Amino acid sequence: MSMMDRISETDLILNADGSAYHLNLQPGDVADTVITVGDQDRVEGISKYFDHIEYKKSKREFVTHTGRIGNKRLTVISTGIGTDNIDIVLNELDALVNIDFNTRLVNPNLKSLNIIRIGTTGAVQTDIPVDSLLVSGAAFGFDTLMHYYKQKLSIAEEVLLESFEYILSRGYNYKLTPYIASASEALLNTLGAGIQPGITITAPGFYAPQGRQVRAISAMPELMEIIQNFKSNGRRITNLEMETAGIYGLAAILGHKALSFNIVLANRVTQAFSKQPAEIMDRYIKEVLERLTV
Repeated sequence: MSMMDRISETDLILNADGSAYHLNLQPGDVADTVITVGDQDRVEGISKYFDHIEYKKSKREFVTHTGRIGNKRLTVISTGIGTDNIDIVLNELDALVNIDFNTRLVNPNLKSLNIIRIGTTGAVQTDIPVDSLLVSGAAFGFDTLMHYYKQKLSIAEEVLLESFEYILSRGYNYKLTPYIASASEALLNTLGAGIQPGITITAPGFYAPQGRQVRAISAMPELMEIIQNFKSNGRRITNLEMETAGIYGLAAILGHKALSFNIVLANRVTQAFSKQPAEIMDRYIKEVLERLTV
């Protein structure tokens, strides 16, 4: 599609008031820096630290607050859980800043957003303590989202993905076709400076897809062991969650910069869980906001 191709009413659906269909936002509502969270209640947990809130809007699980800390304009939005929702949020955020909703044409000058995820995670290495903070240098997606889009991988990403696919397929009949996506190097080296980086697994579910077993029997009983023991060129998998790979993949192909902060509330190997999850979440929200506004 070229910038002169008109985007149809069914490819980009707008509400009667001209707002984006799911997010219920208008062009101009979105700050250049967007914080994404899974939980709707966490939006207010972040915006309570704003000096001024311009507006609050919501539709379904998508709650948005835009405001300022000092001179820094910020948007915080809840995505809900999973990369199916990330597909909606990232595409509509991009449309809001890069498509003219009146003409339905792509803007000649494209805007690049900074998209910052703040979410909870489970560590998969014994030396990563509960109540710590990780950043995702890259993420393997166990979901299928990025198989629907054309990605352009670096050689380093291709090597990393191939080595992981080899481990999954060697000796196991696992019907998994992971993809890989990486953080913005610029954000990783600035906003993420001094924080332990790692490779994240983005799973399409919370239970068996993350190696848990309650009553339904897992078809992949060795999955956690494979994840924990994987190493490639000195890199290892550090944690499990449900959105990062989709955020990184779509941000990259749409020309945005993304970085995922992971608050470790559980260690899946030691089976430890945070004794004060609300306090730990609040501590790291304040730390990330300080990093964004210095």
